[in-house]
Amino acid sequence: MIVEDSNRRDFLKISGAALAGAAVSWSAKSYARVIGANDRVGVGVIGCGDRMKGALIPAFHLNSKDMNFEFVAVSDIWNKQREEGAAYIQKVSGASVAPVRNNDELYARKDVDAVLIATADFQHAMHGVEAVKAGRDAYVEKPTAHTMADACSFRDAVKETGKIVQVGTQRRSTPSYQKAAEYIKSGKFGDIVMVEMTWNVNQPGRWRRPNLVPLLKEEDTDWKRYLMNRPYEPFNARKYLEFRLFWPYSSGIPDQWLVHQIDTVHWFSGYPHPRSVVANGGIYAWRDGRKNWDTMTAVFDYGPLDDPSKGFQVLYTSRQTNAAGGVKELYYSVGGMLDMDTQRVTPEGGLKAKAAAEMGMKEDLLESFSLGENAGPASTAADTGADPMTSANMRNWMECVRSRKTPNASIDAGYSHSVALCMNVAAIQTGEKVTFDDKNEQVLVGGKPYAG
Repeated sequence: MIVEDSNRRDFLKISGAALAGAAVSWSAKSYARVIGANDRVGVGVIGCGDRMKGALIPAFHLNSKDMNFEFVAVSDIWNKQREEGAAYIQKVSGASVAPVRNNDELYARKDVDAVLIATADFQHAMHGVEAVKAGRDAYVEKPTAHTMADACSFRDAVKETGKIVQVGTQRRSTPSYQKAAEYIKSGKFGDIVMVEMTWNVNQPGRWRRPNLVPLLKEEDTDWKRYLMNRPYEPFNARKYLEFRLFWPYSSGIPDQWLVHQIDTVHWFSGYPHPRSVVANGGIYAWRDGRKNWDTMTAVFDYGPLDDPSKGFQVLYTSRQTNAAGGVKELYYSVGGMLDMDTQRVTPEGGLKAKAAAEMGMKEDLLESFSLGENAGPASTAADTGADPMTSANMRNWMECVRSRKTPNASIDAGYSHSVALCMNVAAIQTGEKVTFDDKNEQVLVGGKPYAG
């Protein structure tokens, strides 16, 4: 159940000094919970699994003292994960937090000002809607949504309430990526003519939880609450704990990995989503009952809708069966290459004098330089064991909770990666070329709306 009464909570007065000069437009609902400059921000954890414990909690703890944030409660519908999550937070932060059975109980608490959400892929948008309608700011893991209905609902709820939402696409808060975006937008790189992206591992157990699955009993959780708006099916511990392997709980590779990388394409290029997507792949090695592919190749076409002669392709390949090639993000222009793996711009592949002369053109070669210099606070995060990229994204969210400015990884960015994701899912499920109708916010296959 979504908690609607956001006005039942104590009102905190806005500190004029904290908001001086900030261009903030407040709706009536925004006043339901406003954080002052010096108020301690109480934060609830929603979903205390691997991602929350392995990344978000350490990133939060790294920044919590400086920003005056503290954990106050843990919500998880599985009693084992709930109790262990509360114990873990106390171990990391020294703070005693309250374990609560579900989000209704969490939002009934007056000490919860904001939440961290790291639940199953398909739940992110709905849990985000719950949070903002309950008057709380939220840090919500990616993907934002893999259905258009959920993506639109979450975006609209954030716009309506004016709450601060940071999406977990942490590249947007990473200095080298920020420098790359600035460089491309300056025009010095030239037009993007091609992007190649890979995310390769060799991990047969990737996203499997064989030690946990036998421990999960239906009586120890709330299966119907877990399913949320997905069709009912009998309790299945694998689909609860290994959700990344099974549609409609996740699409696997696109939900988990594609969205991180395709988000940089939107950011760097300024295009909000692809013009079209095609995809191919399958389960070629890890036949363990999973339904989502272990190998995928997809091609995304970007450019202005009214001019198909302009634009570029993104070739995206990912496999869980062989790690050669690793994780790569390569941007190409006529003058050279931007390599986000090495964090360097080079003239590699650029237009040299001889080839240029044949076309009556001038040589066009980029100057070499590093994007990774002066990375700043990231090294501090690494020294503490927290992931530097996640820590930077977490800190930006905390700063925006106080300033009420738009975070780096905004809900608009989350909506854009959701469009690309939904198009990718449709291409996987149909084997057809997929496009998008901006006016009606619909994925199209053969020119007709795709329900999925």
